[in-house]
Amino acid sequence: MRADIDATVTYPHPVERVWAALTSSDALAAWLMPNDFAPQVGRAFTFTTTPAPGFDGIVRCEVLELDPPTRMVWSWAGGLGLQTTVTFTLTAERAADGAERTRLRMHQVGFHGLSGQLVRRILAGGWPRILGELLPGYLAEAEGNAAAAIAKARYRTLLMSFIDAFQC
Repeated sequence: MRADIDATVTYPHPVERVWAALTSSDALAAWLMPNDFAPQVGRAFTFTTTPAPGFDGIVRCEVLELDPPTRMVWSWAGGLGLQTTVTFTLTAERAADGAERTRLRMHQVGFHGLSGQLVRRILAGGWPRILGELLPGYLAEAEGNAAAAIAKARYRTLLMSFIDAFQC
């Protein structure tokens, strides 16, 4: 049985822009969840969302590693006694036309036992949508693309779907 979540997405933005979206409290609130994040090793922070059975709506985290702008590691403790680690790895790439882009890998490990597998299953459905739809929508809006309004509407819809998934 798989015990981790591994998602990789490539964005048509430079590493610094994607890094900023991962390390700004305001940016994280816009595409992930409200939080009190600060990019400092050892800093405890929380994400908040709608509570659900076995989950008080608070994800308790700590910044474990920070290597700007290529790597960040958080502890992630949520419902049902979940204690995991989330690693974000950013790699700068060049498109065939020379444009800068960023490959982002999100790897979450530590889903132990039956309750861990239940939470992993919920999060495994959310992370690919978040990284594949919500974060790109935020990046497009931050960049001022004409398509930002459409992306923002999709972002809100997907965010609500992710939140609803925790209310199973």
